[in-house]
Amino acid sequence: MPPPAGLVYKIVSAHEWAAAEAEGRFIGSPVDLDDGFIHFSTAEQTVETASRHFAGRKGLLLVAVDTQALGEALKWEPSRGGALFPHLYDVLSLEAVRSVDPLPLNEDGEHIFPARITGKAEG
Repeated sequence: MPPPAGLVYKIVSAHEWAAAEAEGRFIGSPVDLDDGFIHFSTAEQTVETASRHFAGRKGLLLVAVDTQALGEALKWEPSRGGALFPHLYDVLSLEAVRSVDPLPLNEDGEHIFPARITGKAEG
């Protein structure tokens, strides 16, 4: 079944992303390599993913990826609480990437997301 149209998101370290840009593709973070697929989240899942798996970490980036460019290698599978999460069973071609944004921390140590993720106006 083809993935729904839209974007999925990957949180990566700036170091991991620099390596991907140098290589022209992203093979996955260590947890992705262990699990055999690249973990993504929808916009609605991204903030919780960050708080569960990346709490307080500096130097992170939010990579937005076009689901249509991923084709059949993108599978929607149950994970946290039975919710469907996007998993890519392939390397990520950088041609599928639509944007890369920094994820700075606020004074409380929480990540600050782009407005398109939070639904809040920037400013």
